[in-house]
Amino acid sequence: MRPGTVVSLVLRPRTDGKRWTAVRSSAPVLVLVTGRRVAADGTAHISLRSAGTRGGSAEIGVSAKEPDVAGPGGVAFTLVVTVTPYARER
Repeated sequence: MRPGTVVSLVLRPRTDGKRWTAVRSSAPVLVLVTGRRVAADGTAHISLRSAGTRGGSAEIGVSAKEPDVAGPGGVAFTLVVTVTPYARER
C-alpha cells in the first residue's frame, strides 16, 4: 500500500464459536488501526491506514476468543502489509 492509503478489512464470522476481539499492528508508525467494530452476526470490520512516508512492513494481528472466557484471546488471523513510498524526483 502507499502512504496515506486506507484499507478496509472484513473478516467473516468464525465457525468455531469464537468472536473477533482485539486488533494490533506490529508497527503502528507504518500501519495504524483506525477503526474496528464487530457486527451482531460476528463479522469484523477493520480500517487500516498507512501512517508514515517511509517504507516497511507491519503485521496486523486479529485475536479471537470464546465470548464467555476471560483474557485477551489468541491471534487467529494475521495480515502482512507492505508500505511502499512514492518515488522521489531528483
